[in-house]
Amino acid sequence: MTNKAELLFKAYRDNAPLEKGKFNFESTQEAYQVQDDVLALKEENGEKHQGYKISLTSKETQDLFNSDSPLFGQMTDVTVKKDASLSLTDYNEPLLETELVFLVQEDVNGDDTDEEVMRKCLVAPGIEVPDGRYDDWFPKTTFYEVIADGAVNGAVVYGEAKQYSYDDVKNIEAVLYLNDQEVKRGNSEEVLGHPVNSVKWLAKALEERGEKLTAGRFVSSGTFMLPERLEAGNYRVEYENVGDVQLTVKP
Repeated sequence: MTNKAELLFKAYRDNAPLEKGKFNFESTQEAYQVQDDVLALKEENGEKHQGYKISLTSKETQDLFNSDSPLFGQMTDVTVKKDASLSLTDYNEPLLETELVFLVQEDVNGDDTDEEVMRKCLVAPGIEVPDGRYDDWFPKTTFYEVIADGAVNGAVVYGEAKQYSYDDVKNIEAVLYLNDQEVKRGNSEEVLGHPVNSVKWLAKALEERGEKLTAGRFVSSGTFMLPERLEAGNYRVEYENVGDVQLTVKP
């Protein structure tokens, strides 16, 4: 267990952010090892690994972090807000992203076809709340810092999950509302061309680590639009063909 992991876990537990640049990372592998160690500390604290979030799924977001590939973070059961509400005071500097959430019903393989992945997963309209364990983190943290911090995961909420085809979620629009006022719009093509590509990328990335994307996990597959700063109010995202999801944010 590294000192980096212990400090990141303490920052998470106490909601006390660390100074950016506090850690030096030598490689992507080291950053993921720290992420694994932080997850282990969360599990020792009673949390359960439940899913993944995928970040940097558009060229725009990759450019922000000087990357040419996505990255993933592991999320626990406490990050899933089943009552669709949260409080700003529980987070450091939270954002909001519009993402489809894939609920894995059957193990997904890295070489599965698009159609096989869609058959093996249910899809739900989702909202993901990124939050970093560093001060003034977005978009000023490094690629390695984001990985070590579990892809800056904070929370996820999702609506009704159903079976969809590849074409059902191809080139669809999401509209974000705050207190019934439209904030912005985004398209599923921003997610590696199609959200299923994000899930396939994750399955391959896990296999390279000797792991598997297994049934029972969720995957928050990547945002349709650049994130918004989270503020108090009532959010709603309407997804073409997929339905809507709501999140209440308390001060």
